[in-house]
Amino acid sequence: MDNIKNITFVDLFAGIGGIRLGLEQAAKNQTINTECVFTCEIDIRAQQTYRKNFSGVITADIREVEILPDHEILLAGFPCQSFSYAGKKQGFGDTRGTLFFEIVRLLENKKNKPQYLLLENVRGFTTHDNGRTFKTVIAKLKDLGYSCEVLIMNSSNFNVPQNRVRVYIVCKFGGKPKLSLVSDIGPSDSHRYKLERKQLELFGNENQNHLTVKDILESSVDKRFICSKDFTAKLKNALKGKNFEALHGVRLIDYRGGNSLHSWDLGIKGKCTLTERDFMNALISNRRKKHFGAHQDGKKLNIEQIRTFWNRKDINETITSLISKGYLKENEGKFNPVAGNMSFEVFKFLDPDSISITVVSSDANRLGIVQNGIPRRLTPRECARLQGFPDSFKLHEEDNSSYHQLGNSVSVPVIKNIFEDIIFDRS
Repeated sequence: MDNIKNITFVDLFAGIGGIRLGLEQAAKNQTINTECVFTCEIDIRAQQTYRKNFSGVITADIREVEILPDHEILLAGFPCQSFSYAGKKQGFGDTRGTLFFEIVRLLENKKNKPQYLLLENVRGFTTHDNGRTFKTVIAKLKDLGYSCEVLIMNSSNFNVPQNRVRVYIVCKFGGKPKLSLVSDIGPSDSHRYKLERKQLELFGNENQNHLTVKDILESSVDKRFICSKDFTAKLKNALKGKNFEALHGVRLIDYRGGNSLHSWDLGIKGKCTLTERDFMNALISNRRKKHFGAHQDGKKLNIEQIRTFWNRKDINETITSLISKGYLKENEGKFNPVAGNMSFEVFKFLDPDSISITVVSSDANRLGIVQNGIPRRLTPRECARLQGFPDSFKLHEEDNSSYHQLGNSVSVPVIKNIFEDIIFDRS
């Protein structure tokens, strides 16, 4: 795109406009004007947020669009639920998955095809159906005359304090795009992130100040984001006298050990003794071990198996009490935790000195932080910062809508960097 002064583009499956914003930021830095000539987004609340920040008419249903206006770049973060690890993985067997073919249809109907396409999706998109879904997409794009570069990148590598791995497909019509960016899935979790940063500092290779969670926090928040008195009291009890800062990096979950708290630690169904809590924690830590079997009942242990890691005199009394409180159940002489999503106010307390876990639409409203000794939930603005949105970006007035939209959005700085590469493509 040499010596360009203007870029026209369409924004399909636009969401709240994260991909558009990244393109506009990259172009503005090069004093290039941009014009969005067509926008399509079906979600009404996402449309409301989009209109707060961008001008132009929004078309709702892409299936009702017959032809796109001429444009140079097509943006499409096509729906990812059908490819996500968190979804049902139906792919093209799911009607949402087939929406990719609406892009194909519209491109087939274009005599003057756009020079570039940028498609974004979840990481699971590349491995769905043993990779056949992904191969189908690439083959369809090739049939349309596009060569593709596939990038799998982590937002944390772009000064965004979030562990978010996504797939970006950069397509060029009639030629292969030349990018300086390369795939990099980054650190696997917040703990690994901190280790890598320490290693870089140790060897003198860490020259940049990378943002962490503490850098995106608001200095003061509305009381509605503070954890309730009841939940705070339960957290205090679970910490066994430690300060709330001990919650940094802790997950609240019933079927995983490690750096976690559980419903029995918090006393959600009734207060447990330290012995009962220790028993339950030992059970979930040991029940999945291979020597107990890999079959379905391998998660359920009989008393003899339990005694191999918990052989105390009061074992029967402990088990009976936990069953009565609803933390443990027995089936034909085998015992299993009553585990699951307990609808904790917070399911993960972030480490302020590291990066966040992936922000997703279903749980963004239950990410937590301990700030000034007070446990609370992240605000929508803080979630927006975790996605690299500037504070000038206007959020939806309803908190839950904002959380949902931000969890479905892209990390703006990643998109900006991709388009800086595209703009400088001299081929």
